[in-house]
Amino acid sequence: MNSPRANSSDTRRRLLEAAEALFIRHGYEGMLLRQITSEAKVNLAAVNYHFGSKEALVQELLSSRLDRLNEERLQLLSLCEQRIGAQQLDAPTVLSILFVPAVRLSRDSAGGISFMRLLGRVYSDPSPFVRGFLYEHYQPIYERFFEAFARALPHQSRNELGTRLHFALKALSGVLAGENMDQLIAAICVGEAVSDSLMLGRLVAFVSPLLTTPFDNLAQVRHVEQVMGLAPAAALGADATLRGELEAGRKPRGILPLWAEKVVGA
Repeated sequence: MNSPRANSSDTRRRLLEAAEALFIRHGYEGMLLRQITSEAKVNLAAVNYHFGSKEALVQELLSSRLDRLNEERLQLLSLCEQRIGAQQLDAPTVLSILFVPAVRLSRDSAGGISFMRLLGRVYSDPSPFVRGFLYEHYQPIYERFFEAFARALPHQSRNELGTRLHFALKALSGVLAGENMDQLIAAICVGEAVSDSLMLGRLVAFVSPLLTTPFDNLAQVRHVEQVMGLAPAAALGADATLRGELEAGRKPRGILPLWAEKVVGA
């Protein structure tokens, strides 16, 4: 017969597991307390008894997943600075220092497959609660890595570097939040022998240009201007195609221009 303490521990575990699964699927604002208790197969009062609130439950979930990860990141950054030299770490190496502990923990921890998706959801979730939690608990870690990136990219202003890091990590988070890790590895390795080092090397190769490609690329601006100059002609061609489909009695594809909506309405 299970003791009351064992039952209590099991209830906490099931609530945390249910909250994690729902957070990954729906984000913080989209997960409801009743969904959590239903998935955990406990009554609504169990959340208040064990955690006090939905906010406290999610805080414990995030701390249990992120505290160890970020401590390992800090330790790895310090070791690399000692062995390689703080001034010698380039941006791809600093990115690797961020990624390697996450992948390692996803392999070692229970529920590891969902670990990377949880990270992706955490860093892409727009809710003020999650953003506030990350700022309050992990701002010193962000600042430590920001300084490492600033040393690696000394030609960039701090504002520019902050913008680049925001977009780079958002892009990566979106990928991680929506993919099974094994599927991601298989896709990135493109038929080659699957390994975490190959996958991480390619992830870093994808993300690094967001940090290093010059903003003031005049040739790229000219290419965009050339495309923009052709856009009005393309719009006229699209209207002509839609008009022809309407006249032929076929249902047009996509969003209709106003004139076409009036024709269909008539």
